[in-house]
Amino acid sequence: MEIEFKFCIPLGRLQAVEAAMRRGTVQRTRLQARYVDTPAGALAAAGMVLRLRKEGPRWVQTVKAAGDGPLQRWEHNVDLGPQAGGDAPAADPQRHAGTPVGDRLLAVLRDADGPLCESYATDIERLTREVRSGGATVELALDTGGIRAHGADGALREAPVCELELELLRGEVRDLVALAQAWSQRHGLWFSTVSKAERGERLLHGTDAVPAVKAAPVPASFAGLDGRALQQAAIAHALAQVLPNASEVAAGSGDDEQVHQLRIGLRRLLTVLRELGGLAPGLDPAWDAPLVEAFRALGAQRDRALVLARAQDALAAAGAPPIDTGDDDQAADDPGAAVRAPAFQAVLVALIGHGAMPPDPAAAPGLDATQARRHLRDRLRKLHRQVLRDGRRFDTLDTEGQHRVRKRLKRLRYLAEFAAPLFRPKAAARYLGRLRPAQDTLGDFNDEAVALSLYRARTTQDPRAWFAVGWLQARHEAAGGDAQQALRRLRRKAVPFWTGKKAGA
Repeated sequence: MEIEFKFCIPLGRLQAVEAAMRRGTVQRTRLQARYVDTPAGALAAAGMVLRLRKEGPRWVQTVKAAGDGPLQRWEHNVDLGPQAGGDAPAADPQRHAGTPVGDRLLAVLRDADGPLCESYATDIERLTREVRSGGATVELALDTGGIRAHGADGALREAPVCELELELLRGEVRDLVALAQAWSQRHGLWFSTVSKAERGERLLHGTDAVPAVKAAPVPASFAGLDGRALQQAAIAHALAQVLPNASEVAAGSGDDEQVHQLRIGLRRLLTVLRELGGLAPGLDPAWDAPLVEAFRALGAQRDRALVLARAQDALAAAGAPPIDTGDDDQAADDPGAAVRAPAFQAVLVALIGHGAMPPDPAAAPGLDATQARRHLRDRLRKLHRQVLRDGRRFDTLDTEGQHRVRKRLKRLRYLAEFAAPLFRPKAAARYLGRLRPAQDTLGDFNDEAVALSLYRARTTQDPRAWFAVGWLQARHEAAGGDAQQALRRLRRKAVPFWTGKKAGA
């Protein structure tokens, strides 16, 4: 099992990274690799990789599969030695038999559709160096080069590689984390979940964009975990949505849905940090601010890309005159800048490492399973009561107070999702079903408020924006009434699943 961080390097920083690598003893190796799969991509579908790589004069066959978290992966290598003529040997999956990842490989291939053949190839110059970090020994690997693949149409597609990997050879994960943060901060690197194999698959299929990653259902395995294990599992679950979307946005994707799902993942992650911090020691309060800053920056992107677009469509249907929304002023905005920000990347690295660290024997112990369940019950009860209390007087609250109700409702929903396996999952599903309509209605109400604010800001540049302000103000007032009704229905129908009490208790 390998534990490593992989970072993308901005092209403008490559020279500085290489110079930093050369401050110690380095080794340069050319790595030429062929990745093989079945014609229908059985290994890729199973999240596995089978690779033949020439390292100097020798060939090494490797099988890889994802591990339990973003730092971990299963890997098994077989040294095939030099080959006559230097040609690549044929892949032999049986060489990995008897290992956990090898047996998984053979199981996938037993049901495969055909023989193994080359899918894509890489040609990499690798610069390696071992460094000490605290009590740990870490290998730094700077990879530059390219990936190539021939698509089904026969066209050759290529993509550059420019990345730095930090692999823990010996010692503690916390020392690896400290070193990863130092290199990331110094050189403006960003963490990426996209492997060379995944990039090769995209080239093979001519895929320029990938779907946004949504939150997966919270697994039943959360039930019975003690405080520390539950806290780590919840952070890992939130990161499973955050990291792939953040990787794409940092790399330059402006896909609205990826930005949207990244914001949802960040809100879920913030819920875990704020509501589950009492389960075990080790969470740093300083992690909160960079996550919030990125969330807000990405929110401004969403407001312009989605909220304003919806408002424009509705206004056009209502016969509004063309209104200058100032879109050209925002054309240079890059949502990736918020993700590549050093402070945000430092927190991501810390959180990834937190999930892979064993308990600190010198720290106070976390809650046991019974205490953890009680803690969640108390947090759910408090949020539930706050939402219902403010929901009764929603129409009398100021704008900030109404926004606070919406934020608490979202936090209640995400906390309920994380807690559901610990109580009554079916009752939790019914409860969540009652929350979602209210959340959607308050979301529409908030979007109306955002659009109203954006158009009001444009009135000094374009007087025609006053039409939009008046029309949206009327809609916003009606949406406020809908929000009030939704919160009243929530009070009547949302039965807490963590107790046996009736709705509204």
